[in-house]
Amino acid sequence: MTLDFSVQQHIRETRARYPERLAEVYAQRKRRDVVSGDGRLFIIAADHPARGALGVRNDAMAMANRYTLLHRLQIALSRPGVDGVLGTPDIIDDLALMGCLDNKLVVGSMNRGGLRGASFEMDDRVTAYDIPSIVRDGLDFAKMLNRINFEDAGTANMLNESYRAVSDAAAARVPIMLEPFISKWSDGKIKNDLSPEAVINSISIAQGLGNSSAYSWLKLPVVDRMDEVMAATSLPTLLLGGDPVEDQDNIYESWDYALALDGVRGLVVGRTLLYPQDGNVEAAIDTAVRLVHRS
Repeated sequence: MTLDFSVQQHIRETRARYPERLAEVYAQRKRRDVVSGDGRLFIIAADHPARGALGVRNDAMAMANRYTLLHRLQIALSRPGVDGVLGTPDIIDDLALMGCLDNKLVVGSMNRGGLRGASFEMDDRVTAYDIPSIVRDGLDFAKMLNRINFEDAGTANMLNESYRAVSDAAAARVPIMLEPFISKWSDGKIKNDLSPEAVINSISIAQGLGNSSAYSWLKLPVVDRMDEVMAATSLPTLLLGGDPVEDQDNIYESWDYALALDGVRGLVVGRTLLYPQDGNVEAAIDTAVRLVHRS
């Protein structure tokens, strides 16, 4: 499964010879309202590679082939009911050149500087989009990852960058989704605490970031006692897919339950659906569409 060779050539030649055409593509892109129709959103996440997270299940390099990833994204974005895509500029620019972004929500991922496994992973700085570039390209949404580690001073820089991002987004009237976790070091790796209490604590911190919360959304994991978790916020909330380690049917069942809760407005999922256990991207995407849009 890989991208058609002629499309690969188009991307490579445009990037090498005519990089200015990207600005033209963005200027001509057909946009849509952020919230429309049934008011629910299904967004495909593809910002993992930029922080060195290429693995899916037991394959540590699953997302390494760019053309395979783009082909899977092309399939996903072609399915009815898929509302948009989340990515870093390299991915979003490729998709723009492929003509995949018309009438889709485009979410610009901002802080990818906390590279997976790095000693500075908690010092998660903005290394991809910022709010001015999101406005420049006419994107629809911003996203910040907020991993809060009470024992790592790098968290202070992340919180400060998040404050600026939320404040700048509100000033520019750009919705921004915040993805908070309480995290800690364990055996040299960062582990997120997925207990309901920790998730609620992370929500309380994240939703207080910025000088205005008018354009803030949340992106949260599905955990136990999800009704209590959702009672901790009034912000519009999207559910994240997380690491695809469970059986696919169990994952769908947990999403189905959480999507019915008040305040939940949809899904932001990547690896679980782009690299499903049975390899059938279309079927995985269509199943998620039915869960989100109740179609």
